[in-house]
Amino acid sequence: MAIAEEYIRLIFGLKIKQIRTERDLSLFGLSKLSGLSKSYLNEIEKGKKYPKTDKIIKLAETLEVPYDHLVSLKLDKNLAPIGEILQSGILDEIPLELFGIQQSDLIDIIANAPSKVNAFISTIIEIAQHYNMSREGFYLASLRSYQEAHNNFFKELEDKVIKFTNTYQLDLNGKITSAELEEILEEEYGYTINKSGIPNEEELDNLRSVFIPSSKTLLLSDRVDEAQRTFIYAKELGYLYLQITERPYTFSWIRYDNFEEVLHNFYASYFAGALIIPRNHLKDHLKKLFTTSQFSEKTFHRIMKMYNASPESFYQRLTNILPKDFGMQNVFFLRFTHKLGVNKFNLVKELHITHQQQPHANEINEHYCRRWMAIKTLQRAANKDLDYAFNIQISDYADTDQQYLVFTSATRDPFKTSYYRSIGIGFLISPALEKKIEFVHDTKIPKVKVGVTCESCSLEDCEVRMAPPKRLLAKEKYKKTASLVEDMVKRYSKL
Repeated sequence: MAIAEEYIRLIFGLKIKQIRTERDLSLFGLSKLSGLSKSYLNEIEKGKKYPKTDKIIKLAETLEVPYDHLVSLKLDKNLAPIGEILQSGILDEIPLELFGIQQSDLIDIIANAPSKVNAFISTIIEIAQHYNMSREGFYLASLRSYQEAHNNFFKELEDKVIKFTNTYQLDLNGKITSAELEEILEEEYGYTINKSGIPNEEELDNLRSVFIPSSKTLLLSDRVDEAQRTFIYAKELGYLYLQITERPYTFSWIRYDNFEEVLHNFYASYFAGALIIPRNHLKDHLKKLFTTSQFSEKTFHRIMKMYNASPESFYQRLTNILPKDFGMQNVFFLRFTHKLGVNKFNLVKELHITHQQQPHANEINEHYCRRWMAIKTLQRAANKDLDYAFNIQISDYADTDQQYLVFTSATRDPFKTSYYRSIGIGFLISPALEKKIEFVHDTKIPKVKVGVTCESCSLEDCEVRMAPPKRLLAKEKYKKTASLVEDMVKRYSKL
């Protein structure tokens, strides 16, 4: 059934529900007055049925409202935000079943508590506007929730990769090259690949590839390296092998028209990561790394270089493998960007498994803690103009006593002059983690007191503080005000 028709049913049902409750009528009472069955009225209110004209007339007479008011799509002020979100089609574009939610259940909630839902939706809309959240931002936040709900591990995609490698006789114990994947794209799928097809225009700086479906032509930037080229080819094969048609045609993306494109882009990216960095091969080498009492940076990078993958792809793959195969929960992944000479660090990508961890995105222009390894490594790479920088530390959060083991790599952005990026992964230190990673207690790993943002941090005499702890100062002022008011109440209560 068309979305417009479903929307009409939903709005009509919400109106009936609202007017009935305002009249203090139960469904039984409305049924008795109108002569319509209770079950039929229930289905109307849930948006499952739309009554014929004669029944609408009967309901209008019973509820003492004009017929035109009932059939109008205009909602009262207190229901307007619900109508806005329903009419936007956002609920239809996001496959709620991925989160274990049926759309009918959501409609039931709306129908049963419209004022509460209205307040919630109004708040969400206000927050989105306050943080200037775009439609794409909403989609990407939904995708992140989907990844986190599944601990960022998708067995169906892992199995598809194994079938693909068997079909095309690719070695899951070796370093897959772009040449191998290019041959499959050209010979099996009829692709034409132009390795310098994207013009060197400033507006196109961020583009790695563009696919032209009508001619099966894949245009590449001449600045992509071997690892990036391999990932692009693997991602294209992911779209093809998974039989995905609704997809973005640029990488990086310019815009997403619907959530399906976002989801399918993720599926193809996951397929690419699992193809280039095979699960079992990586798992075996990580086991050896984790059973040593001292951290070996040389071993860590030897494992990373086994695969034809960028540092970001490698860290992303760790977020698939470690929670699933090593039982590591409470993991975060962060990606920052930074321009040389600008005292600002942008957190552009994050993932949290299984709970929201201490280091997380902040959208109110507060200053991320400059003691974070992600920022220190990024600063080092930028200030020394390094192609690659790495470091490890234990971040000890001052206000929670939680400690995280953090790995961070930083690289120069090959597509933007004077830009750098860092990728980091961190693990909450717990007795369970200590059993899995023996080098957690390596005394050579520096332990550093950190905060989240300068504005919320209680650390004193911090040599890299960028702003006063205004949130803590405001909280202290409030506590003092409350204490003084309490004293006044006690004093004058004795009179």
